[in-house]
Amino acid sequence: MATDPTKLSIVTYPEKVLRTPGKAVKEINDEVRAVAARMIELMYEAEGIGLAAPQVGLSWQMFVLDVPLGEGRSLADDPPTATDGPRVFINPKIAKFEGPSEPFEEGCLSLPDIRGDVLRPPVVTMTATDEHGKAFIIRAGGLLARCLQHEFDHLQGVLILDKMTQTARMKNRTAVRDLERSR
Repeated sequence: MATDPTKLSIVTYPEKVLRTPGKAVKEINDEVRAVAARMIELMYEAEGIGLAAPQVGLSWQMFVLDVPLGEGRSLADDPPTATDGPRVFINPKIAKFEGPSEPFEEGCLSLPDIRGDVLRPPVVTMTATDEHGKAFIIRAGGLLARCLQHEFDHLQGVLILDKMTQTARMKNRTAVRDLERSR
């Protein structure tokens, strides 16, 4: 194996890999599945709802997420706003955005203690492949749509810092500087 999943951990800003667009995963094999499983573990340990490969130091087009039911989130919503367990997204593409962008406070496991309003469309349709090589399409709303867009951004080298409202950027200026200095 080229990548040892047991050695993976969440990297924090300003690590260069967070600004590097990921490369397509060419073959879905045991290594990819082991990395995805480790990413799900790390996401749960950090109490997150999503984690992208660049956040564990890998420039891959892959992310995992698990948006839990409850707090108004449901699988029965149209479109769904939660998942029924962890999901793996390999080589995802956004097919469609719906509705005008809305502000909502977001955080990021690679930006500890930084939270701010980010504008995103409320509904998104995405295509991807799962860890078994099966292609799928997901249309999502609410927190699930937001999480899909947030993790997809990571695969493009984009962080919430780039999409925060001006007010949120100003509020987090000191915390961002502190992260940059800690490197």
